[in-house]
Amino acid sequence: MTAGPARAARGHGVALAFASAAAFGTNIVSAQIAGQAGLSGPLLVFYRVFAMLALVCVAALVWRAGLAVARSQIRPLIAFGVASALVGSAYLSSVAYLPVAVAAVVFYTFPILIVLAEPMLTPARFSLDRLAVAVAAFIGVALVVGPALHGLDWRGLALAMAASVFAAAQFFAASACAETPLAPKLFWSHLLILPVTAVILWLTAGFLPPGALALAPLAAAVTIGGYLVGFLLQVLALARIAPAPAGLAFCAEPVFAVAIAALVLGERVQALQYGGGGLVVCAIVANVVLEQRRAR
Repeated sequence: MTAGPARAARGHGVALAFASAAAFGTNIVSAQIAGQAGLSGPLLVFYRVFAMLALVCVAALVWRAGLAVARSQIRPLIAFGVASALVGSAYLSSVAYLPVAVAAVVFYTFPILIVLAEPMLTPARFSLDRLAVAVAAFIGVALVVGPALHGLDWRGLALAMAASVFAAAQFFAASACAETPLAPKLFWSHLLILPVTAVILWLTAGFLPPGALALAPLAAAVTIGGYLVGFLLQVLALARIAPAPAGLAFCAEPVFAVAIAALVLGERVQALQYGGGGLVVCAIVANVVLEQRRAR
């Protein structure tokens, strides 16, 4: 790929990652509304994974898309599916021991982990400026979320940190299986994710039939739809850009969540949160500029 198309692909990848972060941010707010209506987090996770798997099967039948995977792509695809399942499992479990805000801040250390690990796992060289951008984005996320400093349980911290590690692994695995077409990538990864979510649902909240989603139909639809769109865009983004710039773009997710919560739920946003959101946006813009310079 020549410099021009490569630069355009990277630009599209960053835009897709940013859009994915917005979709996942919307997902968080709607999940909170659904939870207040009696729909548990594990139940919503199970149905959104089931919906993705069902839609991929329908799409594969309609467009006659093959689900075969090249032998060289099997291992990274398995790693992607397992990591994707463990991210949600660990993150979801961490909030049983920690305030959600604290769990979110610990979880969003994953862009820093990606930057540090990238030189060891990919041909990319270590970049001090990229690390500085990642640290700035993390500080911005911490300001936006505004974690409480009480109720810190080592089990919750361990689970949130594990979720961060699994998220970093998910990004590297997705990048490694970039050659796998979209349909088989979504199908096989979610075929691995579904049983994990089913076990978590069985161990925690318990299964409810699909009719239970009628308790909060709009919130459930937005939660499931936000995941479908967010995951799809994430996969498309990671097929175009390296894990580090993608991870930095995803720091925008809690910013979107707080902004949507303020608009939809009327939650008050403090000046410090505005400052944190601005810092995240500046970090993302700086990352885009740095990526463009590297492409020249």
